[in-house]
Amino acid sequence: MRTVFDALIVGAGPAGSSAAILLAQAGWSVALIEKQRFPRRKVCGECIAASNLPLLEALGIGPAFEASAGPDLRKVALMRGDRMIVADLPPATHQKYRWGRALGRETLDTLLLGQARSAGVHVLQPWSVQAIEGVVGDWRCKARAADSETTLTLRAPVAIAAHGSWEALPADRPRRRLARNAADLFAFKANFRDASLELGLLPVLSFDGGYGGMVVADGGMTTVACCLRRDRLVTCRRASPGLGAGNAVEAMLKRECGGMRVALQAGSREGPWLSVGPLDPGIRLRADDDLFRIGNAAGEAHPIIGEGMSMALQSAWLLCAQLIGGERREEMSGEAWQRQVGRRYAAQWRRQFAPRLRLAAVFAHVAMRPATAALLVGLARTWPGFLTLGARWGGKARCAVDPATIALLAPRI
Repeated sequence: MRTVFDALIVGAGPAGSSAAILLAQAGWSVALIEKQRFPRRKVCGECIAASNLPLLEALGIGPAFEASAGPDLRKVALMRGDRMIVADLPPATHQKYRWGRALGRETLDTLLLGQARSAGVHVLQPWSVQAIEGVVGDWRCKARAADSETTLTLRAPVAIAAHGSWEALPADRPRRRLARNAADLFAFKANFRDASLELGLLPVLSFDGGYGGMVVADGGMTTVACCLRRDRLVTCRRASPGLGAGNAVEAMLKRECGGMRVALQAGSREGPWLSVGPLDPGIRLRADDDLFRIGNAAGEAHPIIGEGMSMALQSAWLLCAQLIGGERREEMSGEAWQRQVGRRYAAQWRRQFAPRLRLAAVFAHVAMRPATAALLVGLARTWPGFLTLGARWGGKARCAVDPATIALLAPRI
Protein backbone atom coordinates (compact mmCIF):
# COMPACT_ATOMS: atom_id res chain seq x y z
CA MET A 1 0.00 0.00 0.00
CA ARG A 2 1.23 3.48 -0.84
CA THR A 3 2.64 5.38 2.14
CA VAL A 4 4.27 8.55 0.72
CA PHE A 5 2.12 11.52 -0.33
CA ASP A 6 2.26 15.25 -0.91
CA ALA A 7 -0.37 15.92 1.78
CA LEU A 8 -1.97 14.14 4.72
CA ILE A 9 -5.43 15.27 5.84
CA VAL A 10 -6.99 14.09 9.11
CA GLY A 11 -10.78 14.19 9.05
CA ALA A 12 -13.14 13.66 6.09
CA GLY A 13 -15.91 16.08 7.03
CA PRO A 14 -16.78 19.00 4.73
CA ALA A 15 -13.47 20.75 5.41
CA GLY A 16 -11.19 17.74 5.00
CA SER A 17 -12.90 16.27 1.93
CA SER A 18 -13.06 19.69 0.24
CA ALA A 19 -9.34 20.26 0.77
CA ALA A 20 -8.57 16.75 -0.47
CA ILE A 21 -10.59 17.30 -3.68
CA LEU A 22 -8.96 20.67 -4.41
CA LEU A 23 -5.42 19.42 -3.84
CA ALA A 24 -5.93 16.17 -5.76
CA GLN A 25 -7.38 17.98 -8.77
CA ALA A 26 -4.36 20.27 -8.69
CA GLY A 27 -2.09 17.25 -9.10
CA TRP A 28 -1.18 16.58 -5.49
CA SER A 29 -1.11 13.07 -4.07
CA VAL A 30 -3.36 13.11 -1.00
CA ALA A 31 -4.10 10.69 1.84
CA LEU A 32 -7.36 11.35 3.72
CA ILE A 33 -7.79 9.62 7.09
CA GLU A 34 -11.24 9.28 8.68
CA LYS A 35 -12.01 7.31 11.85
CA GLN A 36 -15.81 7.10 11.41
CA ARG A 37 -17.78 5.00 8.98
CA PHE A 38 -20.08 6.89 6.60
CA PRO A 39 -22.93 7.65 6.43
CA ARG A 40 -22.98 9.05 9.95
CA ARG A 41 -25.26 11.39 11.85
CA LYS A 42 -23.70 14.33 13.64
CA VAL A 43 -24.83 17.06 16.01
CA CYS A 44 -25.17 19.75 13.37
CA GLY A 45 -27.85 22.24 12.32
CA GLU A 46 -27.39 21.15 8.68
CA CYS A 47 -28.00 24.58 7.15
CA ILE A 48 -25.77 25.40 4.21
CA ALA A 49 -25.78 29.12 3.46
CA ALA A 50 -26.19 30.27 -0.14
CA SER A 51 -22.62 31.59 -0.06
CA ASN A 52 -21.36 27.98 -0.08
CA LEU A 53 -23.33 26.67 -3.03
CA PRO A 54 -20.89 27.92 -5.71
CA LEU A 55 -18.16 26.07 -3.81
CA LEU A 56 -20.12 22.81 -3.83
CA GLU A 57 -20.73 23.29 -7.55
CA ALA A 58 -17.02 23.81 -8.16
CA LEU A 59 -16.20 20.75 -6.06
CA GLY A 60 -18.33 18.64 -8.38
CA ILE A 61 -21.34 17.79 -6.18
CA GLY A 62 -23.62 20.63 -7.26
CA PRO A 63 -26.16 18.49 -9.16
CA ALA A 64 -26.33 15.90 -6.36
CA PHE A 65 -26.82 18.65 -3.79
CA GLU A 66 -29.57 20.26 -5.87
CA ALA A 67 -31.35 16.92 -6.16
CA SER A 68 -31.19 16.09 -2.44
CA ALA A 69 -31.29 19.27 -0.34
CA GLY A 70 -34.32 20.76 1.34
CA PRO A 71 -36.25 23.80 0.08
CA ASP A 72 -34.80 27.28 -0.40
CA LEU A 73 -34.45 29.10 2.91
CA ARG A 74 -36.02 32.54 2.41
CA LYS A 75 -37.31 33.51 5.87
CA VAL A 76 -35.80 33.73 9.33
CA ALA A 77 -37.79 33.74 12.57
CA LEU A 78 -37.09 34.44 16.21
CA MET A 79 -39.15 32.22 18.53
CA ARG A 80 -39.31 32.78 22.28
CA GLY A 81 -42.17 31.52 24.38
CA ASP A 82 -45.31 31.88 22.28
CA ARG A 83 -43.93 34.78 20.28
CA MET A 84 -42.63 34.50 16.76
CA ILE A 85 -41.19 37.33 14.67
CA VAL A 86 -40.54 36.59 10.99
CA ALA A 87 -38.27 38.46 8.57
CA ASP A 88 -36.65 37.93 5.19
CA LEU A 89 -33.31 36.23 4.90
CA PRO A 90 -30.85 38.24 2.80
CA PRO A 91 -30.32 36.77 -0.69
CA ALA A 92 -26.78 36.11 -1.88
CA THR A 93 -25.45 38.10 -4.81
CA HIS A 94 -24.64 35.05 -6.95
CA GLN A 95 -26.86 34.96 -10.01
CA LYS A 96 -27.72 31.26 -9.69
CA TYR A 97 -27.39 30.59 -5.97
CA ARG A 98 -29.49 33.09 -4.05
CA TRP A 99 -30.78 31.04 -1.13
CA GLY A 100 -29.36 28.56 1.32
CA ARG A 101 -30.72 25.06 1.82
CA ALA A 102 -30.34 22.27 4.37
CA LEU A 103 -28.87 18.81 3.84
CA GLY A 104 -28.23 16.09 6.41
CA ARG A 105 -24.60 15.55 7.30
CA GLU A 106 -24.92 11.85 6.54
CA THR A 107 -25.68 12.83 2.93
CA LEU A 108 -23.33 15.79 2.51
CA ASP A 109 -20.30 14.03 3.99
CA THR A 110 -20.89 10.96 1.82
CA LEU A 111 -21.20 13.06 -1.34
CA LEU A 112 -17.97 14.95 -0.67
CA LEU A 113 -16.01 11.85 0.29
CA GLY A 114 -17.21 10.06 -2.84
CA GLN A 115 -16.04 13.00 -4.93
CA ALA A 116 -12.67 12.89 -3.19
CA ARG A 117 -12.28 9.23 -4.13
CA SER A 118 -13.23 10.05 -7.72
CA ALA A 119 -10.55 12.75 -7.74
CA GLY A 120 -7.91 10.17 -6.86
CA VAL A 121 -7.61 10.80 -3.13
CA HIS A 122 -6.30 7.81 -1.16
CA VAL A 123 -8.96 7.34 1.55
CA LEU A 124 -8.27 5.37 4.71
CA GLN A 125 -11.61 4.75 6.44
CA PRO A 126 -12.27 3.74 9.14
CA TRP A 127 -8.72 4.39 10.30
CA SER A 128 -7.63 6.32 13.37
CA VAL A 129 -4.54 8.45 13.81
CA GLN A 130 -2.32 7.14 16.58
CA ALA A 131 0.41 9.76 16.33
CA ILE A 132 1.72 12.53 14.10
CA GLU A 133 5.43 13.12 14.44
CA GLY A 134 8.16 14.92 12.56
CA VAL A 135 8.69 18.52 11.55
CA VAL A 136 7.28 20.96 9.05
CA GLY A 137 8.08 19.56 5.60
CA ASP A 138 8.58 15.98 6.83
CA TRP A 139 5.58 14.56 8.68
CA ARG A 140 5.08 10.95 9.74
CA CYS A 141 1.58 9.81 10.64
CA LYS A 142 0.95 6.46 12.30
CA ALA A 143 -2.57 5.20 11.56
CA ARG A 144 -4.43 2.03 12.53
CA ALA A 145 -7.33 0.30 10.81
CA ALA A 146 -10.47 0.08 12.96
CA ASP A 147 -11.28 -3.43 11.76
CA SER A 148 -7.88 -4.97 12.43
CA GLU A 149 -4.54 -4.40 14.06
CA THR A 150 -3.08 -3.23 10.76
CA THR A 151 -0.97 -0.09 11.11
CA LEU A 152 0.71 2.14 8.56
CA THR A 153 3.16 4.99 8.79
CA LEU A 154 2.35 7.61 6.17
CA ARG A 155 4.75 10.38 5.17
CA ALA A 156 4.13 13.78 3.56
CA PRO A 157 5.63 17.27 3.60
CA VAL A 158 2.21 18.89 4.23
CA ALA A 159 -0.18 17.92 7.05
CA ILE A 160 -3.68 19.35 7.49
CA ALA A 161 -5.84 18.96 10.61
CA ALA A 162 -9.52 18.84 9.64
CA HIS A 163 -10.88 16.86 12.59
CA GLY A 164 -13.93 17.87 14.54
CA SER A 165 -14.03 19.36 18.01
CA TRP A 166 -14.27 15.90 19.62
CA GLU A 167 -11.72 14.10 17.47
CA ALA A 168 -8.55 16.01 18.25
CA LEU A 169 -5.17 14.68 17.25
CA PRO A 170 -3.32 12.66 19.91
CA ALA A 171 -0.69 15.36 20.46
CA ASP A 172 -3.25 18.16 20.34
CA ARG A 173 -5.92 17.00 22.77
CA PRO A 174 -6.54 19.56 25.52
CA ARG A 175 -6.52 18.31 29.05
CA ARG A 176 -10.04 17.68 30.27
CA ARG A 177 -11.12 20.12 32.92
CA LEU A 178 -11.61 18.46 36.27
CA ALA A 179 -13.99 21.16 37.50
CA ARG A 180 -17.44 21.43 35.94
CA ASN A 181 -18.80 24.85 35.11
CA ALA A 182 -22.49 25.73 35.28
CA ALA A 183 -22.08 27.71 32.04
CA ASP A 184 -20.72 24.73 30.05
CA LEU A 185 -22.76 24.34 26.86
CA PHE A 186 -24.09 21.02 25.61
CA ALA A 187 -25.49 20.49 22.11
CA PHE A 188 -28.42 18.25 21.14
CA LYS A 189 -29.96 17.29 17.81
CA ALA A 190 -32.85 15.14 16.59
CA ASN A 191 -34.73 14.57 13.33
CA PHE A 192 -38.53 14.55 13.05
CA ARG A 193 -40.70 13.19 10.29
CA ASP A 194 -44.15 14.63 9.39
CA ALA A 195 -43.55 17.88 11.27
CA SER A 196 -45.38 20.99 10.08
CA LEU A 197 -42.61 23.59 10.05
CA GLU A 198 -43.22 26.05 7.23
CA LEU A 199 -41.04 25.28 4.22
CA GLY A 200 -38.30 27.82 3.66
CA LEU A 201 -38.43 29.12 7.25
CA LEU A 202 -35.32 29.12 9.46
CA PRO A 203 -36.40 29.71 13.08
CA VAL A 204 -33.97 30.61 15.86
CA LEU A 205 -35.16 29.42 19.28
CA SER A 206 -34.46 31.48 22.39
CA PHE A 207 -35.10 30.11 25.87
CA ASP A 208 -33.68 30.61 29.34
CA GLY A 209 -30.25 29.01 29.50
CA GLY A 210 -30.00 28.08 25.84
CA TYR A 211 -30.80 28.60 22.17
CA GLY A 212 -31.54 26.46 19.13
CA GLY A 213 -32.96 26.24 15.66
CA MET A 214 -35.14 24.21 13.30
CA VAL A 215 -35.04 23.59 9.55
CA VAL A 216 -36.59 21.31 6.94
CA ALA A 217 -33.78 19.38 5.25
CA ASP A 218 -33.64 16.57 2.69
CA GLY A 219 -36.50 14.11 2.44
CA GLY A 220 -38.82 16.51 4.25
CA MET A 221 -37.03 15.74 7.52
CA THR A 222 -37.18 18.49 10.15
CA THR A 223 -33.99 18.91 12.15
CA VAL A 224 -34.10 20.39 15.66
CA ALA A 225 -30.77 21.39 17.20
CA CYS A 226 -30.10 23.30 20.39
CA CYS A 227 -27.46 24.22 22.96
CA LEU A 228 -28.07 24.69 26.65
CA ARG A 229 -26.06 25.39 29.74
CA ARG A 230 -25.10 22.63 32.14
CA ASP A 231 -27.18 24.11 34.96
CA ARG A 232 -30.26 24.34 32.70
CA LEU A 233 -29.72 20.74 31.57
CA VAL A 234 -29.69 19.63 35.20
CA THR A 235 -32.98 21.49 35.77
CA CYS A 236 -34.50 19.87 32.66
CA ARG A 237 -33.64 16.40 33.85
CA ARG A 238 -35.05 17.06 37.30
CA ALA A 239 -38.30 18.25 35.70
CA SER A 240 -38.54 15.02 33.69
CA PRO A 241 -37.43 12.21 36.02
CA GLY A 242 -36.83 8.92 34.31
CA LEU A 243 -36.17 10.45 30.90
CA GLY A 244 -32.80 10.50 29.18
CA ALA A 245 -31.10 13.83 28.58
CA GLY A 246 -32.33 14.24 25.00
CA ASN A 247 -35.93 13.39 25.84
CA ALA A 248 -35.84 15.77 28.79
CA VAL A 249 -34.57 18.54 26.52
CA GLU A 250 -37.33 17.80 24.01
CA ALA A 251 -39.97 18.02 26.73
CA MET A 252 -38.53 21.35 27.89
CA LEU A 253 -38.48 22.79 24.37
CA LYS A 254 -42.09 21.82 23.79
CA ARG A 255 -43.11 23.43 27.07
CA GLU A 256 -41.22 26.67 26.54
CA CYS A 257 -41.31 27.24 22.77
CA GLY A 258 -44.78 27.47 21.31
CA GLY A 259 -43.55 27.56 17.72
CA MET A 260 -41.66 24.31 18.11
CA ARG A 261 -44.55 22.68 19.98
CA VAL A 262 -46.92 23.47 17.10
CA ALA A 263 -44.42 22.40 14.43
CA LEU A 264 -43.80 19.01 16.06
CA GLN A 265 -47.37 18.33 17.19
CA ALA A 266 -47.99 15.73 14.48
CA GLY A 267 -44.35 14.81 14.00
CA SER A 268 -42.53 11.71 15.13
CA ARG A 269 -38.87 11.56 16.05
CA GLU A 270 -36.72 9.39 13.82
CA GLY A 271 -33.88 7.85 15.78
CA PRO A 272 -32.51 8.94 19.14
CA TRP A 273 -31.36 12.37 20.22
CA LEU A 274 -27.66 12.98 19.63
CA SER A 275 -25.65 15.00 22.10
CA VAL A 276 -22.14 16.33 22.57
CA GLY A 277 -20.40 18.66 24.98
CA PRO A 278 -19.26 20.71 26.58
CA LEU A 279 -18.70 22.92 23.53
CA ASP A 280 -15.59 25.04 23.30
CA PRO A 281 -16.22 27.98 20.92
CA GLY A 282 -13.18 30.02 20.03
CA ILE A 283 -10.17 30.35 17.76
CA ARG A 284 -7.65 27.50 17.72
CA LEU A 285 -5.69 28.65 14.69
CA ARG A 286 -2.31 30.29 15.26
CA ALA A 287 0.00 31.93 12.75
CA ASP A 288 2.90 29.78 14.01
CA ASP A 289 1.07 26.43 13.79
CA ASP A 290 3.15 23.57 12.43
CA LEU A 291 0.08 21.77 11.04
CA PHE A 292 -2.39 23.61 8.85
CA ARG A 293 -5.85 23.79 10.45
CA ILE A 294 -9.26 24.01 8.76
CA GLY A 295 -12.86 23.56 9.87
CA ASN A 296 -13.43 23.12 13.60
CA ALA A 297 -9.74 22.39 14.06
CA ALA A 298 -9.16 26.07 13.21
CA GLY A 299 -12.02 27.60 15.17
CA GLU A 300 -15.61 27.17 16.23
CA ALA A 301 -18.44 29.68 16.55
CA HIS A 302 -21.50 29.45 18.77
CA PRO A 303 -23.98 27.51 16.59
CA ILE A 304 -26.70 30.16 16.97
CA ILE A 305 -25.73 31.79 13.66
CA GLY A 306 -25.49 28.45 11.81
CA GLU A 307 -22.17 29.20 10.17
CA GLY A 308 -20.23 26.07 11.13
CA MET A 309 -20.61 24.54 7.68
CA SER A 310 -19.59 27.80 6.01
CA MET A 311 -16.44 28.06 8.09
CA ALA A 312 -15.58 24.44 7.30
CA LEU A 313 -16.00 24.67 3.53
CA GLN A 314 -14.62 28.17 3.11
CA SER A 315 -11.55 27.64 5.31
CA ALA A 316 -10.59 24.64 3.16
CA TRP A 317 -10.76 26.81 0.05
CA LEU A 318 -8.76 29.62 1.65
CA LEU A 319 -5.96 27.26 2.65
CA CYS A 320 -5.87 25.41 -0.67
CA ALA A 321 -5.76 28.69 -2.59
CA GLN A 322 -2.59 29.53 -0.69
CA LEU A 323 -1.08 26.06 -1.13
CA ILE A 324 -1.90 25.77 -4.82
CA GLY A 325 -1.65 29.40 -5.90
CA GLY A 326 1.86 29.90 -4.56
CA GLU A 327 3.05 26.35 -5.05
CA ARG A 328 6.57 25.63 -6.15
CA ARG A 329 7.01 21.87 -6.06
CA GLU A 330 10.68 22.03 -5.21
CA GLU A 331 9.87 24.13 -2.14
CA MET A 332 6.88 22.14 -0.87
CA SER A 333 8.95 20.44 1.82
CA GLY A 334 10.66 23.67 2.81
CA GLU A 335 9.84 25.09 6.23
CA ALA A 336 10.16 28.71 5.08
CA TRP A 337 7.60 28.22 2.29
CA GLN A 338 5.09 26.48 4.57
CA ARG A 339 5.49 29.10 7.30
CA GLN A 340 4.78 31.83 4.75
CA VAL A 341 1.67 29.99 3.54
CA GLY A 342 0.54 29.49 7.14
CA ARG A 343 0.90 33.17 8.02
CA ARG A 344 -1.04 34.31 4.95
CA TYR A 345 -3.78 31.76 5.55
CA ALA A 346 -4.08 32.59 9.27
CA ALA A 347 -4.39 36.29 8.48
CA GLN A 348 -7.13 35.60 5.92
CA TRP A 349 -8.94 33.24 8.26
CA ARG A 350 -9.02 35.76 11.10
CA ARG A 351 -10.10 38.58 8.83
CA GLN A 352 -13.00 36.54 7.47
CA PHE A 353 -14.15 34.50 10.46
CA ALA A 354 -13.13 36.24 13.72
CA PRO A 355 -15.98 38.79 13.37
CA ARG A 356 -18.46 35.91 12.94
CA LEU A 357 -17.21 34.27 16.13
CA ARG A 358 -17.62 37.51 18.07
CA LEU A 359 -21.10 38.14 16.65
CA ALA A 360 -22.18 34.56 17.43
CA ALA A 361 -20.96 34.88 21.02
CA VAL A 362 -22.95 38.09 21.50
CA PHE A 363 -26.14 36.63 20.00
CA ALA A 364 -25.78 33.43 22.04
CA HIS A 365 -25.44 35.18 25.38
CA VAL A 366 -28.26 37.63 24.58
CA ALA A 367 -30.60 34.76 23.60
CA MET A 368 -29.90 32.72 26.73
CA ARG A 369 -30.57 35.40 29.35
CA PRO A 370 -34.14 36.42 30.16
CA ALA A 371 -33.55 40.19 30.45
CA THR A 372 -31.48 40.56 27.28
CA ALA A 373 -33.67 38.10 25.35
CA ALA A 374 -36.70 40.24 26.20
CA LEU A 375 -34.90 43.26 24.76
CA LEU A 376 -34.02 41.24 21.64
CA VAL A 377 -37.64 40.19 21.13
CA GLY A 378 -38.80 43.77 21.64
CA LEU A 379 -36.30 45.06 19.10
CA ALA A 380 -37.23 42.38 16.56
CA ARG A 381 -40.96 43.11 16.98
CA THR A 382 -40.38 46.83 16.40
CA TRP A 383 -37.87 46.30 13.61
CA PRO A 384 -38.08 42.82 12.00
CA GLY A 385 -35.38 43.88 9.55
CA PHE A 386 -32.92 43.56 12.44
CA LEU A 387 -33.14 39.78 11.96
CA THR A 388 -32.33 40.20 8.28
CA LEU A 389 -29.40 42.41 9.15
CA GLY A 390 -28.18 39.93 11.76
CA ALA A 391 -28.23 37.12 9.18
CA ARG A 392 -26.25 39.31 6.80
CA TRP A 393 -23.70 40.13 9.51
CA GLY A 394 -23.44 36.41 10.23
CA GLY A 395 -22.25 35.68 6.69
CA LYS A 396 -25.37 34.15 5.15
CA ALA A 397 -25.00 36.12 1.92
CA ARG A 398 -21.22 36.58 1.69
CA CYS A 399 -18.54 34.03 0.93
CA ALA A 400 -15.01 34.34 2.32
CA VAL A 401 -13.75 32.89 -0.97
CA ASP A 402 -13.89 35.52 -3.69
CA PRO A 403 -14.96 34.73 -7.28
CA ALA A 404 -11.38 35.10 -8.52
CA THR A 405 -10.21 32.34 -6.17
CA ILE A 406 -13.06 30.07 -7.24
CA ALA A 407 -12.16 30.75 -10.86
CA LEU A 408 -8.50 29.96 -10.10
CA LEU A 409 -9.27 26.58 -8.58
CA ALA A 410 -12.49 25.57 -10.37
CA PRO A 411 -10.90 24.87 -13.79
CA ARG A 412 -8.86 22.19 -12.09
CA ILE A 413 -12.00 20.43 -10.89
